Amino acid sequence: AIQKRENDLVGASFGRGFFILDDYSVLREVSEASLGQEGSLYSTRKAWLYVPRSDLDFDDYKGSQGASHYVAPNPPYGAVFTYHLSEGLKTLAETRQAAEEPLEAAGADIGFPGWEAVGKEATQAAPAVLVVVRDAEGNVVRRIDGPVDKGFHRIAWDLRYPAPEVIALGQGGDDDDPPQGFMAAPGTYTATLYKRVDGQVSQLDEPIEFEVERLYKGALPGAPEAEVAAFWRAWEDAARESSALSLELDRAIARVDAMSQALARSRADTGQLDAQLHRSRETLHGLNAELNGNPAKLEVGEKTRPTVSQRLFAVERTIYRSLYGPTETSQEQLGLATRSMGSIRSRLDRAVSALKELGEALVAAGAPYVEGASLD
Repeated sequence: AIQKRENDLVGASFGRGFFILDDYSVLREVSEASLGQEGSLYSTRKAWLYVPRSDLDFDDYKGSQGASHYVAPNPPYGAVFTYHLSEGLKTLAETRQAAEEPLEAAGADIGFPGWEAVGKEATQAAPAVLVVVRDAEGNVVRRIDGPVDKGFHRIAWDLRYPAPEVIALGQGGDDDDPPQGFMAAPGTYTATLYKRVDGQVSQLDEPIEFEVERLYKGALPGAPEAEVAAFWRAWEDAARESSALSLELDRAIARVDAMSQALARSRADTGQLDAQLHRSRETLHGLNAELNGNPAKLEVGEKTRPTVSQRLFAVERTIYRSLYGPTETSQEQLGLATRSMGSIRSRLDRAVSALKELGEALVAAGAPYVEGASLD
């Protein structure tokens, strides 16, 4: 049977089998010409905007109900893109190995490609396929990575902007529960297929246009959709700044601790550098308490004056799983957090500058270098 509204092809076998091919309309566009292109991006259906919820939990959908509670996975949420690669993208090593396969099959000798070539293979960034989503004004909303192998592939955009949280050095990209941004507004969007090989990005097909539409209207009147989306973007900007400040503070405090060790291993006379190091420590811990709260009170759950992090968390809780507009309280909290961060940023910049000068003074006094110090 065909579900005409969603273009789903549904099949069932006697007894137990039940199968759904989501959005078979792609098959109408497949042609010899499109399959011959290096890459083809096919049109997609309307994307329904809503806040997903689990059946019983987000892991296996069954909670504690056991096998008697039948569930099946939902289709991917958001806008689903189907693309085809005629050959796929290969690394330098894969290209070389493919060329060597006939020689290996014939039992012939395979020459050594040279250390320079092997070195390039070892450090080459993997080729990538990207679907770039843009809004009606042409602004990039999201970049989505997809498989690079030959054949058909489907990837989904979850209708969200990128996560704003800071990325620390050494942080992996394979998190099972990656951070998320907030929803995009309903409207018209485009998607374009690209490949990236050795830093060079090439467009593979013409953009496709699709609609993002709310699945249903809320029971209560809300703010205009553009206003709601603008507030989401404002929160993301604030969260981006807050997470960056937290990381910079953590590293500055760690650097102060390392400088204490460097001072102990220096030839500096007692007094001046000790006092400067103490002042830097006090300043940084004061800023950290202002941003994240008094660590002593947080440890035992004691009430504290609202911090920047607490204000942003309070706003996030009111808007994360809702398509309604911001309340006056949320708007006020975001404004207070943003103003506080501006003050913290200026003072942190001065503190970090003072740390740099202190690090240079320690090196001049014969102390070991501390990570982050200038080697000049």
